[in-house]
Order: sequence, then C-alpha cells, then structure tokens
Amino acid sequence: MIAENIAYVKKRIDAACTKSGRNRDEVTLIAVSKTKPVSMLMEAYDAGCRDFGENKVQELVEKYEQMPKDIRWHMIGHLQRNKVKYIVDKVYLIHSVDSLRLAEEISKEAGKKGVTVSILIEVNVAEEESKFGTTCKDAISLVEEISKLPHLQIKGLMTIAPYVENPEENRQYFEKLHQIYVDIIRKNIDNVCMEVLSMGMTGDYEVAVTQGATYVRVGTGIFGERQYSVDRMEDLS
Repeated sequence: MIAENIAYVKKRIDAACTKSGRNRDEVTLIAVSKTKPVSMLMEAYDAGCRDFGENKVQELVEKYEQMPKDIRWHMIGHLQRNKVKYIVDKVYLIHSVDSLRLAEEISKEAGKKGVTVSILIEVNVAEEESKFGTTCKDAISLVEEISKLPHLQIKGLMTIAPYVENPEENRQYFEKLHQIYVDIIRKNIDNVCMEVLSMGMTGDYEVAVTQGATYVRVGTGIFGERQYSVDRMEDLS
C-alpha cells in the first residue's frame, strides 16, 4: 500500500509540474515519517524514497541509526536549541530555523563537529499563532543576520500553511513565500544559496508545486493517519 501511495503522489506531482510548465526534476518528495515505525519507512525506501522528514530529534536519531546511510534526513519540526547537538552531523537539511538564537546554536555545534549545516528559514506566512516561524516582514533581515554565521549555509525558505478543506485557499501563502524567495535572490547575499522552497503537505502539495515548491512534505498521503503512542519515548533532553 505504501508503494502504491508513493506512486500516486508522484503521479500528482507530475501532473502539477506539467500544468505549471515546470521540470519534474525540480520537485523532491519528502516522506514525512514521524511516529511511523522503521518497517514502514523501509517500505517507502524500497519504493524509491530517499528523503525522509522527522519532527522530533529523538525519532530522527533512532531511525538514523537503523536505516540505510544513503537516506537524506530532513528536520522539519520545531527545533529546540538544547537538542541541536544531537543532529547537526546527521541531517541533510534543517527546515525550521526561525530565529537568530537557534541559528547561532546550530553554528556553534556544527563548528564542534567540523561540519557545515544546510538550513532553511521558516516563515509563518499565514501569521498563525499556533505556528513557529519568522514574519514575512522580518524574513529578509533574519536571512541577512544568519548569513554572517560560520558553519551554516542558507538554502532557502520553508512554510507550513494552514489546514484547509480547499487547498486553493493556501495558494496566496505559497505565492507570498515565493515572492520573498525571489526578493532574497535579488539581494545576492553572501553565503545564501536560494535554491529550496519547502512548502506543501498532503492536503495542498499540488498547489504548492504550481507556485514553485522544490520540496513537498507528505506524510498522511504516504503512510496513512499518524498513530500516537501514549508510552512513546520522551524526546532527548
């Protein structure tokens, strides 16, 4: 079933690319595997997935140790500063950098491990109180500040759009993030390589693709509804 779901999602991405005149190679599917067991991740892996997204540091670390090493791990959830040290040398991309303080911690820990960490700046385009992310008006100045830090490279932007019944309602937010993305490119800031727009999830990824998404984050559409265990291990402290 997981392989069939992946094929279906990829077919819809293909159609969205065709509709918007985009090259299919520009869009990468991230299988959002939070709360899912390794056995299900391996089904996705066997179906060709190499990009997996996790929300919790503990889960990412545990799965990193158990899964094949050619996987590209994406940290897509809110990242606490005291958890940074556990993942800086394991993640391919951190999508959820929303403050200078968090970026400074990533820079410090990356320096200790001798690595350069690729990050995205999370923008709360819809200005939802329940979501993390910098504001649209502060996004460019935050990029400029973070770009000065060593051991980091800003690769683009990320947003989490509102949950809506009609995905077209989120087009405005994807369009806005794309505009900020273009504005940053025009500034030609040192140590900023704007090549990633991480936007769109199970309910709206097709709309996101037509608005320029390069990564879409699909969980439910691949693995089904999430199962939360009451006795699941606590996150690393």
